[in-house]
Amino acid sequence: MVLMPEPIFAAVEAAEPPRPLLLLGPGGRRLDQARAEELAAGEGFSLLCGRYEGVDDRVRTHLCDGELSIGDYVLGGGEVAAMVVLEAVGRLVPGVMGNASSAGDESFRDGLLEYPQFTKPRSFRGIPAPEVLRSGDHARVARWRRAQALRRTLNDRPDLIEARGGLTPEELDLLDELAPDEQAPGT
Repeated sequence: MVLMPEPIFAAVEAAEPPRPLLLLGPGGRRLDQARAEELAAGEGFSLLCGRYEGVDDRVRTHLCDGELSIGDYVLGGGEVAAMVVLEAVGRLVPGVMGNASSAGDESFRDGLLEYPQFTKPRSFRGIPAPEVLRSGDHARVARWRRAQALRRTLNDRPDLIEARGGLTPEELDLLDELAPDEQAPGT
């Protein structure tokens, strides 16, 4: 089943949605944090979802401004993919999250996973939260967080480290400096 071009062209021409109009499909640039930031910074965009076998190729080549993929797998339709795009982009639009700086210190910034997060209580089932987080020393906490982001990425997603060209000498030094008592539980 392929969606016909006539109703899609008519709907887009009647609605005049914000551009770019992006077809959700396997041939597009893969959605990543950088692409989400680009879309959030723009004046707007629209998504076109296919179903089953997709859309008549004339829609892709003559109506849409580009294609966007959320990964290398096949879905029954583009609706779930559209929700992924909206979730990734929407949270980056100013005013959507309560604290605008929250989006600046997350996974995939600088090609790393985010550092581990902790809440109260100080100890849960005998597993303590790192003491450094209660130290009040903001510089020390920042260094700890950076080291933990590096360590977590090395352990869980070494492909991200490879993609960014490895670790810098400063990052290697930081990892060597981290005292065993400053490590996150389980590392």
